[in-house]
Amino acid sequence: MTRTRSDDEVTVRPVGRTATARVAIGIMVGLAVVMVAIDQWTKQLALDALTDAPPKRILGGLIYLDLTFNKGAAFSFGEGFTFVFPVIAIVISAAILWFARGLRSWPWALAMGLILGGAVGNLVDRLFREPGPFRGQVVDFISAFAAGGEKFAIFNIADSCLSVGVVLAIGLELFGLRRDGTRETRKQPEAGTG
Repeated sequence: MTRTRSDDEVTVRPVGRTATARVAIGIMVGLAVVMVAIDQWTKQLALDALTDAPPKRILGGLIYLDLTFNKGAAFSFGEGFTFVFPVIAIVISAAILWFARGLRSWPWALAMGLILGGAVGNLVDRLFREPGPFRGQVVDFISAFAAGGEKFAIFNIADSCLSVGVVLAIGLELFGLRRDGTRETRKQPEAGTG
């Protein structure tokens, strides 16, 4: 499939092997479900092992396991507006599912699955953890380079999924790969013209 604009500056063509919509959506949803399960499982492990315990140093001090509860968004931003974050997560999840209608690219399926899994993983905390629905605190327990978030904010698996998924999506956009498996390329001006 090749489509060109009337000014012939942009060409859209298939890239490599594209997936069917069913396969791409299956990859996205399957990855999201696995990431939510891993996120919730590791949060429960952290609660069991780290409640009322000092931080645990692993990987030679590269990572510390240090239990905290986050009322805000990333980096504890907006702690006074806890009720807003579940609504944002629901909107993001709905938007991803809506955008998935034209999904044919497995790299986009991976990016969207990671973002969806991260959003839903933290949404589960917001809805079901103390102090109650839409005010629940997110369980964070991974601290890089030092305990207590001294060098970098404490995070969890869902946060990691969101970060990696967003970076992957930005990269796919920058390289012109579309969700339908095509790539947009710009026509280079010929030498000696213009």
